[in-house]
Order: sequence, then structure tokens, then C-alpha cells
Amino acid sequence: MRIASGLGGFGGAAPWGAVGLAFAAHSESGAHFRRPPPRWGVPVAQALDGAITAFTGAGVETPRLDAEVLLAHVLEVDRARLFTDAELSVAGTAVRPFQDAVRRRAVEREPVAYITGTRGFRRLELSVDHRALIPRPETELLVEVGLGLPQGARVLDVGTGSGAVALALKDERPDLDLTGSELSKEALALAQSNGQRLGLEVAWLHCDLLAGVPDEFDAVLCNPPYVAESERATLAPEILRHEPPSALFAGPDGLATIRTLLAQLAERARVRLAALEVGAGQAQAVSELLHIAGFPTVRAERDLAGIERVVVGERVG
Repeated sequence: MRIASGLGGFGGAAPWGAVGLAFAAHSESGAHFRRPPPRWGVPVAQALDGAITAFTGAGVETPRLDAEVLLAHVLEVDRARLFTDAELSVAGTAVRPFQDAVRRRAVEREPVAYITGTRGFRRLELSVDHRALIPRPETELLVEVGLGLPQGARVLDVGTGSGAVALALKDERPDLDLTGSELSKEALALAQSNGQRLGLEVAWLHCDLLAGVPDEFDAVLCNPPYVAESERATLAPEILRHEPPSALFAGPDGLATIRTLLAQLAERARVRLAALEVGAGQAQAVSELLHIAGFPTVRAERDLAGIERVVVGERVG
């Protein structure tokens, strides 16, 4: 099965055919042919056109953006330079890495962030890989909630993944006492690595939600798995093929993890604030669960798409 017509060898009118810069058409068996890299450079515009063609044919949602990000990453320049430096080209040792990046994005539908190994979140540049979910813009709402906490509050980021929420909060509110917890040892190692590289002081715990966690926190923030098993087939291939399932799926209705966490929080009166990221249409159910857990004041924060994305419960006194 070919990814898109005209990609086989990029011959004739194909974007990179003139210099043979191509990864070949892939068969259903995964076998593929590679031409030797050219000895001279390919203009950036041609390289981008070829990648955009491949990504468009593969059904990638943002083909131009992805092509620019990947090429800038391979050439180790910012995206603006792709259009301002007339001497810039894809040549020499850059050829194979760009071919490989295009193949991974178009054929394997691997997310751009996993290919580049980085993702911007708030003011931070995080290292990311298959051990943890890629941080999303909507998760920044959890950070926004945390920014409103009292001076010196002790905060637990449950299911920290790459450490995005805990590290962003520590970066913007250094007075807060931050801990990130994670069931996956692999994801926790990634979070610790990010913390060390960024020089941000966050404590890390390996645990399953609140099991065995000391009752010493004033606030709990969490981006839990909240995708229903019935929605598995609706996910984009970038998510379904590459991101960790344990961080995505939570039972028939997507609320299994949230129910467990809130049952644990019901026994922890010290926690004055709990904020949870939820899926579209889940805010009402989670609000009710927060009330049952002993949080009398509940509100929902909407993301840029207008979806009630983070549900916040508060206890007074």
C-alpha cells in the first residue's frame, strides 16, 4: 500500500526527483528502497515541498507546520531561518536524518514531538519520548489553577508523566513545594531527567495514585487517563500507535481512574483543592464525584475550544 501517489522514488515531477532526495514508497510488508543521498544540496523550498506532499498524502493534519518543524530540527536552525537564509539547503549529513524524519511522520504517523524529542510547555522546553504522553496546551489549565494557590502550599501532581505540570508550576511559582508522582517508573525517570536538566527542585514519588503517599499536601493536580475504551478506534494514529495506553484509557466510560483518586481524596481532609483534567462531556460527572468526595465548591475551567477541560473542587476552612 502506497502512502500517496507519486511518492515512489520521487521520480519525474515528484518534488525531490531532480536530485534523488527521497525515501521510497513503502509496501504493505514494510519493505522500502532508498536512493543514495545526493552529493550536493537540495534547496529548502524543494525539501519542504516534498515533505508536505508526503504528509498530505498520509493524512497528516498539519503538513506544512510539521515539515517546517522537522526540517528546522534536522538543520538545527529556527523555523524563520528556513525562509530568510537563501544559502540554506539539505545536504551532506542532514539528508538521511530528514528522510528518516519524513518517513516516521508520514509512514509510521509518529508525533513530531517524539521525532524531535522536545515539546514546549509554558516557558519550558521539555524532553519527551514514548515513555509519557506529549504535554498538550489544554493541560496548561492545571498550571493556571496552581498559580492561584496560597504562598508555600504543598502541591502533588498525580500522574506527572514528563513532569510538565509540576515543573511549570515550580518555574512560575518557586515558593510552592512541588511533588510529582507516577505509577510508570519509565515516565518518572523522564520527569526526573527533565527536572535535573531544567534545574527545578521538584520531589518525585513512584506510587499508584495516592496509595502510600503521605497525607501532607494542600492541593492535588492531576491529568489522569480519561479516554473510554469504546473511543479507542476514534483516536488519531499518532495517539493510538505511539502514546502509552496506560496514560490514555480508563475503563468503559473513561472515569475509572478519576473515581479511584476521588475516593482516596475523600479520606484526606487536608487537601483543600483538587483539580482534574477531563475529557469532553465529562465535567458534569466529575463535578458530582468531587461533591461526593467532600468538595462543596466545584467549578469547571474551559479550554480555548470552549470545552470544560479542568474541574476544580475546593474545601473551605
